[in-house]
Amino acid sequence: MPNETLTPQEVADLLKISKCTVYELIKRKELNGYKVGNKLRIDIGDVEEYKLKNRKLREEKVNKKNKNDTVSESNSQQYNAYNEIENNNSNLNNFIICGQDNILDILSRYLRYHSKGNNVLRAYEGSYNGLCALYRNQVQAVAAHIWDRETGEYNTPFVKGMLPGIATVIINLCYRVQGFYVAKNNPKKIKGWEDLKREDITVINREPGSGSRVLLDQYLRLNGINTSDVKGYEKETFSPMAIVSAVARGSADLGVGTERTFLHSKEIDFIPMQKERYDLIIRKDTVSKYQIEAIMEILSSESFKDELTELRGYDFSDSGKIVGET
Repeated sequence: MPNETLTPQEVADLLKISKCTVYELIKRKELNGYKVGNKLRIDIGDVEEYKLKNRKLREEKVNKKNKNDTVSESNSQQYNAYNEIENNNSNLNNFIICGQDNILDILSRYLRYHSKGNNVLRAYEGSYNGLCALYRNQVQAVAAHIWDRETGEYNTPFVKGMLPGIATVIINLCYRVQGFYVAKNNPKKIKGWEDLKREDITVINREPGSGSRVLLDQYLRLNGINTSDVKGYEKETFSPMAIVSAVARGSADLGVGTERTFLHSKEIDFIPMQKERYDLIIRKDTVSKYQIEAIMEILSSESFKDELTELRGYDFSDSGKIVGET
């Protein structure tokens, strides 16, 4: 993990908490922060250490509960992604939606009003790891945006391959645009995927399993580019905002991500490369027909879409529609 430096807002986006909570964690010395001039900054390594420390604390709590059977189960509405995936079997009424886009938080809130005895929770794994968790029956629904270079399709080929023999329904969430984050005014004149093999271009990568990483790897293969020839390919981060920050600071020339994330920064430019389909994949054998219908109803409702009208970078024209079944 590279030692990228993040702003409090970027840390908030990464941990799915408010910026005020980030300041409070630093004040309580639970998270390290430091001043650069009059600006507060946090190293991503310290963020990962904070996450690991909290994961261990949760594991100790779960182990204590299993041993003594005296610790009541947490009724928190949001869990750390690792904790959710590892321990969701402790409550069979949990309905866990896995994915990293903020629209899933809004969907979860709406679904809580429709649920019948289910506790709607969130996990924040990437597309590939989310599908693995769905296969292992550790989550009930996964948001994915994985492109298949052989068919040109999104998600369906991967669902068929990664969930063999399991019946699923694939519901569209939205369409987004994937592209390149580059320095303001694109000083290195980056135009396309073939530029990744240039010696004067340094990239910053997403973690294996994320939709953006899969897209990059597929296009490297299509263009006959070896990963060893891509400068910075091994430099990974779990945070889209960390990629934007790295490009803005000049520690990388290019990163791959969605237009939505780019809109948070005025210090970089965005080169659109491909429209992607962002879907919700649900297992039919563990989710009731009522829940599936509720999700479709929410996604296609005017109230849900009205709440998202101010969000730029999304196309909700097919939201709520079934786009595939396996």
